[in-house]
Amino acid sequence: MDPLALTLIELGAVVFCLGLLARLAGRIGMSPIPFYLVGGLAFGAGGFVNLDGMHEFAHLSGEIGVILLLLMLGLEYTAAELVNGLRRSWQAGVLDLVLNFAPGAGIALLLGWGVVGAIVMGGVTYISSSGIAAKVITDLGRIGNRETPVVLAILVFEDLTMAIYLPILTAILAGVGFLGGLQTVGIALAVVTLVLVVALKHGHRVSQAVHSENSEVFLLNVLGAALLVAGIASAMQVSAAVGAFMLGIAISGATAHTATRILEPLRDLFAALFFVAFGLNTDPSGIPPVLGWALLLAVLTAATKMLTGIWAAKRAGIAVPGRFRAGAALIARGEFSIVIAGLAVTSGAVPADLAALATAYVLLMAITGPLAARFVEPVVKAFRKSSRKPTPAEPRTSVEA
Repeated sequence: MDPLALTLIELGAVVFCLGLLARLAGRIGMSPIPFYLVGGLAFGAGGFVNLDGMHEFAHLSGEIGVILLLLMLGLEYTAAELVNGLRRSWQAGVLDLVLNFAPGAGIALLLGWGVVGAIVMGGVTYISSSGIAAKVITDLGRIGNRETPVVLAILVFEDLTMAIYLPILTAILAGVGFLGGLQTVGIALAVVTLVLVVALKHGHRVSQAVHSENSEVFLLNVLGAALLVAGIASAMQVSAAVGAFMLGIAISGATAHTATRILEPLRDLFAALFFVAFGLNTDPSGIPPVLGWALLLAVLTAATKMLTGIWAAKRAGIAVPGRFRAGAALIARGEFSIVIAGLAVTSGAVPADLAALATAYVLLMAITGPLAARFVEPVVKAFRKSSRKPTPAEPRTSVEA
């Protein structure tokens, strides 16, 4: 068969199946990320059907998906919100980093993946899924809850940490020496600082540069600017994803809202292809040997995220149910974890088993997170009710008498 025809047939079948999977996920109230990963595993190397024709397109689509994911994440924040969130949440953010980076790094060292593998897996287990957390908070009607600003502040700190972590990771994976690594980190810090200053003082000008009343022109301007900035950032070894994130921060006001509305369908399409592309490059036969480690990591990091949320909410003076709601909202891992694992596996600097472990881990956490957020409050209330001692004002039953 003609290669172009084969690619179109395979791509059409994959996109159509993704639509069915997204509909299924919506009906059962789950994030579609686990379904996309499973779909990629089923049709990749070692799966039921190997879709050789679309590998090249899937790789490029995955890169665009990462750029759009980070661009849209940046559009959700203004520079002022980032700075204020950092001031409010830096202590909880540091605790979050220490508690959740350590399990992944420790498991990688135990498995003999070295320092590079430890840095990669530490990032995989550290970062919560902002997308899943935001969706869960919205679906459960908790946007106005007192603990929600605490959760969002921690997520903001994590996103800023990623803006520093990703360039460092990129340099390490590229085998850059110590001096080169310092240069990369310095450039990353300078870029982040510069963008925040520009966004604070001249964000309206950046918004004017891409804004247009014509939706077609607006889409082309924003998408072109995102790809251009991401490419320049990548050339400077700062990470294309971070470049897109910082551009999103610089766009503000009504322009940011319009950009979010126009780009959202495109983001969803390419993000879905990104998760599928990661699954296509992961051999499912490698998952059973690391499933036990994935389960151990899931238990450990669910507990550490709960501790982070509980501690941060307690400092904010929030009652016990709200503390547990905050912790549960942070449990899910998703897009960022796969981005980190994808960078590492593509570089060839880590063993292929890392992709299998990251896939299994994200599958578990993307499912566990929303379930924990939904059921943690009833469980806490039931436990407190059962453990509460009766007061003199409360009537005693005949059994108690």
